[in-house]
Amino acid sequence: MPADMVLNWIWIAFFIIAFVIALVKLVFFGDFDVFPAMMDSTFSSSKTAFEISLGLTGVLALWLGIMKIGEKGGVVNILAKMLSPLFTKLFPDIPKGHPVTGSIFMNIAANMLGLDNAATPLGLKAMEQMQELNPKKDTASNPMIMFLVLNTSGLTLIPISIMVYRAQMGAAQPTDIFIPILLATFFSTLAGVIITSLFQKINLLNRTILLFLGGAALVVAGVIWGFGQLDSVLMNKVSTSTANILLMTIIIAFILAGIRKKVNVYDAFIEGAKDGFTTAVRIIPYLVAILVGIGVFRASGAMDMLIDGIKWSVEACGGNSDFVGALPTALMKPLSGSGARGMMVDAMTTYGADSFIGRLSCIFQGSTDTTFYILAVYFGSVGIVKTRHAVTCGLLADLAGIIAAIAIAYLFFG
Repeated sequence: MPADMVLNWIWIAFFIIAFVIALVKLVFFGDFDVFPAMMDSTFSSSKTAFEISLGLTGVLALWLGIMKIGEKGGVVNILAKMLSPLFTKLFPDIPKGHPVTGSIFMNIAANMLGLDNAATPLGLKAMEQMQELNPKKDTASNPMIMFLVLNTSGLTLIPISIMVYRAQMGAAQPTDIFIPILLATFFSTLAGVIITSLFQKINLLNRTILLFLGGAALVVAGVIWGFGQLDSVLMNKVSTSTANILLMTIIIAFILAGIRKKVNVYDAFIEGAKDGFTTAVRIIPYLVAILVGIGVFRASGAMDMLIDGIKWSVEACGGNSDFVGALPTALMKPLSGSGARGMMVDAMTTYGADSFIGRLSCIFQGSTDTTFYILAVYFGSVGIVKTRHAVTCGLLADLAGIIAAIAIAYLFFG
């Protein structure tokens, strides 16, 4: 079933389940407040969605403007060249020097920088070029699947939109989830690469891959070990300070890259900022739709029943259930980015942006990408109907990201 149809039925289910539960409460328990509460939630959720979108405009314009400077300054090309030796080994079926290699590198680099508007066209172009090499036009090839998993695992260096939402929701330090997301998405991508390589019998024990993945793993292990030596207060301060230093360094580096390429950085910023404004306006209907659905579902008591049920199951197995309130974001993310975004905003609204659940929901949002949506768009664009092991690899990478996100959230904020 296409991702948009899955979201459609989930959205319908929100209302039908909420209505049935509210009716049961009214008839059998005499709860006359449940229906007024549900209707109040529709108005308050609509207002919240619009206010969030309106508040996003300025910050989105700022960051997309900075990203446009980096894009025109050649930062994407630099990343592509740095990743070239690794991706050559991960895509052995692509002839050396084939033009698709450049499109793959550019797409991955754009994704890492959060340049969604640039990444999607580059990804579709890469798919078309890989389809030319594909002997079975209705069946996904090995390079296509590896490429899809790298996209769905959500590897990103700068989770701009999530930090923007945290700022809008009143977080004291919107950037405090920067390093946790970076760690979680690394584990998701690493798991995706390993799982897909096992399916495709790609030898990961060669020098180039070991140097890249082993080096990255050592850095991540060092970061986790270093932060593990700090108490929670100092860890939060160091994490936030490091994130802010890195982000400011990136801004300066992008500007310097633009100057080096003789780009009019001011005009480039304005061009990107305009995209930020249109993006903020474009998400209003999606945010209204999902927040109203979640609001009704929550006001009826259905969300509490779902969370309490999962919480009881976790505690019955002897586990810590603090993370359960953020799970709706993780469960929605493979299906819909806008749906998961709504769940994340709802979690921050309900529990607080600086609560454990609010922060974990942000890490869930940033640790993976919308697996089914990406599969539908990329494979659909070239007429692929037999996806082979793409869905399995993508969902296993998502699961790795979820588990990593929970563990890292306890490390940093537990």
